[in-house]
Amino acid sequence: MKTLERKYPIFGLILCAFLFAPANGVAERCADLAHQSHGPHTVISLAEPVTGGTFTPIGQKVIGQLPDFCRVVAILHPSSDSDIRVEVWLPRENWNGRMEGTGNGGFAGRIAYESLAGGLKQGYAVANTDMGMSVPAGSDQSIFANRPERWNDWGWRSTHEMTLLAKKLVQSYYGRNANKSYFVGCSTGGEQGLAEAQKFPDDYDGIVAGAAANNRTGVHLSILWNFATLQRTPEAYIPQAKLNTLHKSVLASCGGDKALHQGFLDDPQQCTFDPASLRCTGAENDSCLTQPQVEAAKLLYAGPVNPRTHEVFYPGMPAGSEYAWSKADPHPAPEGEAPFAPIFKWVLGPQWNWRSFDWDRQAATYEAALKDHVNANNPDLDGLQRSGHKLLVYHGWADWLVVPGEAIRYHDAVTEHYSIVDAGKPKTDIGDFYRLFMVPGVEHCAGGAGPDDIDTLSAVVEWVEHGIAPASIVATKHGADGSVVLQRPVCPYPQVAKYKGRGAENEASSYSCVSSAVATK
Repeated sequence: MKTLERKYPIFGLILCAFLFAPANGVAERCADLAHQSHGPHTVISLAEPVTGGTFTPIGQKVIGQLPDFCRVVAILHPSSDSDIRVEVWLPRENWNGRMEGTGNGGFAGRIAYESLAGGLKQGYAVANTDMGMSVPAGSDQSIFANRPERWNDWGWRSTHEMTLLAKKLVQSYYGRNANKSYFVGCSTGGEQGLAEAQKFPDDYDGIVAGAAANNRTGVHLSILWNFATLQRTPEAYIPQAKLNTLHKSVLASCGGDKALHQGFLDDPQQCTFDPASLRCTGAENDSCLTQPQVEAAKLLYAGPVNPRTHEVFYPGMPAGSEYAWSKADPHPAPEGEAPFAPIFKWVLGPQWNWRSFDWDRQAATYEAALKDHVNANNPDLDGLQRSGHKLLVYHGWADWLVVPGEAIRYHDAVTEHYSIVDAGKPKTDIGDFYRLFMVPGVEHCAGGAGPDDIDTLSAVVEWVEHGIAPASIVATKHGADGSVVLQRPVCPYPQVAKYKGRGAENEASSYSCVSSAVATK
């Protein structure tokens, strides 16, 4: 293209106009998309141009600084019980030639307009789905009890169907397919990304999966365990002042003055701290823990466990996240309903109560009923590898909701899966197609004392389109005024960033990626 433009500038302009403007014919106008066939179970309910730089979703704040775009709203019914909402936003001008699928959060049930806007501003044709989880006003997702097709929509199908539709709309509107397709999501969106990588590896050239709730049944056992641990008895509850004491003690014990100053641990896996060291020896105050509080802290670190078999359902809270444990207890009154209660009611009935939950029998019933519908735990990424597509996973080390140990467990499972060498077949280097980045001090998707601004999309685009695998990604922490507080290279697991011994400790150039074992020396 550059050669043509240099030698024949007018030809180059004509060619660019052809490639990046809507094609002539029936798809020239945005409204025409509503009258085209996009599959037997797809209804386009709206296709309209949006101009003027703003868009206001119903009941939400206005979104500004938007380029003009074609907004397409669709309803999909891939099963007799499916009702999946999808929106696709197509930039009218300056399309970058790429399609981006975006993820949702929690039970979804709504379009994530902020994600659509973010992709559109970068020039992507962008899509999002409510994952088939929309509910009438006054209801919650408990209405999907005993409805496995809805579980499939939430677990994997809605994202795939959204992707197929978005690609068709891109082709119809622009007159050609996207050059490359990417998926970006965090939390539930991270699970969507891993489900795509495992089940539909041809859908996207590159996938970014952040703080992935891919072990969905385990995630909710973990959330329930943490909530119940703090709420089961008044004596076990740990007030915020004591959580702060515990947090500072962990930082001092495992990271010294540097960790206390920056507010997070560089490598929580190297930290061993016994909360019993804070047991009150005299009058109780905010600088110590009572025996029930010590026991509660140990349970939170340990994670949910089957009391009979001692099976660990999900990893426990990471060292360095203690200050945020109160966020795991959003209902301080003992009579409050547990977070994400509907997923348990799907299987165990509307009268399910967290206080009487049987962590042996009922946990097994719940997992057996849902795991094939909502989990994305398969370590076999052969399809992704064969296609040459890439998977970039990241997770904050201070994540109190989807605790980061599960990202490590999945990485270990993939590593083990590809460590088996068949006769005459070389060992697979998973780093060629899958990399995990653990971000120190970052909470769930963002927040925390650590550097939570990390451009993972640019990293995966560079990997896909130029073959440059990310050896590290610079992450930034911004102050309230937008200034840069610190930067740190985030390294492919199991490497960690180690200070070189010279330079400012808040600058990325002062660190290098080394193995965790080297970092501790």
